Amino acid sequence: MTQRNSAQHSNRRRQLAEIRQSLGQNSLVLIGLMGAGKSAVGRRLAASLDLPFTDADSEIEAAAGQSIGEIFAEYGEAYFRTGERKVIARLLENGPQVLATGGGAFMDPETRDAIKTHGTSIWLKANLRVLMKRVGRRDNRPLLQVDNPEAVMKKLMAERHPIYADADITIETREAPHEVMVGNIVDALASRLAQETPRATDDRIERQRETD
Repeated sequence: MTQRNSAQHSNRRRQLAEIRQSLGQNSLVLIGLMGAGKSAVGRRLAASLDLPFTDADSEIEAAAGQSIGEIFAEYGEAYFRTGERKVIARLLENGPQVLATGGGAFMDPETRDAIKTHGTSIWLKANLRVLMKRVGRRDNRPLLQVDNPEAVMKKLMAERHPIYADADITIETREAPHEVMVGNIVDALASRLAQETPRATDDRIERQRETD
């Protein structure tokens, strides 16, 4: 390993340690449409940060004893969203962790507030072509079990993107190795932390002046 590479690795280890420490008991919460890569990227991000990884959809299925498709078919979407809200609220109490959420979770105002209170939201934003290519590999997407899934995806993008834009961090996903996406997320988190640190210091100084 060259001296330059050694320095880069050392800097990355320092960044990861600082990000872990800054989380406290909070979570890194991945949001975005189905096919954005939340679970795949989330697992690798968690491994990089030496944090647990939790998939909200898997937890919902475990709690219900049914697949998400079965819940949709038997009870409908409204019932599923109520359960999803409760499960995510519970999961957010288990930080620090990397938490991947379903595509509709962030649309719920209560869930958005809970994520804001207990975590940092990261929107994995992908274009239509990438999303359709990825979701086409699996048939477990209840909202896409229709004659024209691309039209449904376009509608979801139009409805959800303005809400997803409230996320703390936005990462443009593309046809790139997951490790590249993890690196982009770490860079964004490190940059955000660097911006917040001076503000936190200024706040402490201001509070100290008020008590003097």
